[in-house]
Amino acid sequence: MHSNQMQALSGKELEYIADSISNEDLLIKQLAATAGTTQNQTVQQICVQQIQSHTQHMNTLIQLMQQHQQYAPTQPQ
Repeated sequence: MHSNQMQALSGKELEYIADSISNEDLLIKQLAATAGTTQNQTVQQICVQQIQSHTQHMNTLIQLMQQHQQYAPTQPQ
């Protein structure tokens, strides 16, 4: 297989990616809530850094889903 040729992901793999996107979103929300309620500047700073990191992870997963959307099966397997 050529390195630039993309193979379709299975339905199960797409489900795993969707679950991972949901998990990243939940972590972002929890970190934002923590950052908004703590008085500790260090904790706030760490939360903001982690929000940025998890946002990057989520965006990467979303891009992966979008790239594979055209290869996804149209009928359930």
